[in-house]
Amino acid sequence: MSPSFSTPMKFMSFTILLLIIAIMISQSNGDQVAKPNQSQTTLVFYLQDTTSGPNATVAAVIGVNGKVWSYTTFGTIFVVDDPVHIGVSTTSTQVGRVQGLLTASAFDGSTVHVVLSVVFNNLQYSGSTIELQGISRQRENYREISVVSGTGKFRYARGFASLETIFYDPATTHSVIRLTLNILM
Repeated sequence: MSPSFSTPMKFMSFTILLLIIAIMISQSNGDQVAKPNQSQTTLVFYLQDTTSGPNATVAAVIGVNGKVWSYTTFGTIFVVDDPVHIGVSTTSTQVGRVQGLLTASAFDGSTVHVVLSVVFNNLQYSGSTIELQGISRQRENYREISVVSGTGKFRYARGFASLETIFYDPATTHSVIRLTLNILM
């Protein structure tokens, strides 16, 4: 003979189950907002980006056979090693490098998938990194990508980074990109 439960016992079991689910949901949603001991930091740097010539800091390394390797050709992969400065000028203090990969990821050439590390070698952040990832919409002057992690002083970092081209010289293919990092740590 199987056990039978009274209506009050069923109600109490159902209530406990709902309470457990509510606690699990509130804990998972708690990960989405800043915790009291977290701080928000905004850092602004300038990338010095050159795509051609002997001092190029971006280079296509592979692409689709028979097609021109470019930012608008689907499947082209680039490596990046841009100097990061405090100011717009190349003579301002260099604080690190942005290193990583760009992949032309849209058939229509509109986006590049970005996987980059900001590697600090100066100031109080020396030895630390910030990891960036996301889709960069090439035809837009202002783009946002995710801050997905970090090391050293930026361990457990998350947030978003904005990239804004503030200068471009087509003759030298040199551009200056403002990198604004909005980070929760």
